[in-house]
Amino acid sequence: MGNMTSYLPQNEGYLQYWLLLLSVVSIGNSVQSYLTTSYTRRVYSAPETTVTPLHARTFGTYTALASIIRLYAAYNITNPMLYQLAIWTYIVALGHFYSEWLVFGTARWGKGLAGPVIISVSSLAWMVIEWGVYVR
Repeated sequence: MGNMTSYLPQNEGYLQYWLLLLSVVSIGNSVQSYLTTSYTRRVYSAPETTVTPLHARTFGTYTALASIIRLYAAYNITNPMLYQLAIWTYIVALGHFYSEWLVFGTARWGKGLAGPVIISVSSLAWMVIEWGVYVR
């Protein structure tokens, strides 16, 4: 088990592990978006909304890109540029989810939208609050 820990981020604190966990889960979500539209349809669940395979793959591509940025930030959490980029991934995600829900009406508040919004809000808040702890 000791050898496995050498693959984990090596700084103090839990935020880096949270970013790593979210990155791994999000990469899985990205792969799933290429295989099916089922998860994407849970997020964009307004009755008149049609989720196409192209839409799901586009969503998966953005998620993969955000996951890679967050993964790099997890392993380089003291780097201010990577930390800021990771913060921006959450801001962009929140802007997208809120606009699809409140402006465009393609998403409805429910299980499919609540999960990503809660994760994004809590992660963004944690990163902003902890800026001075990690960034040197």
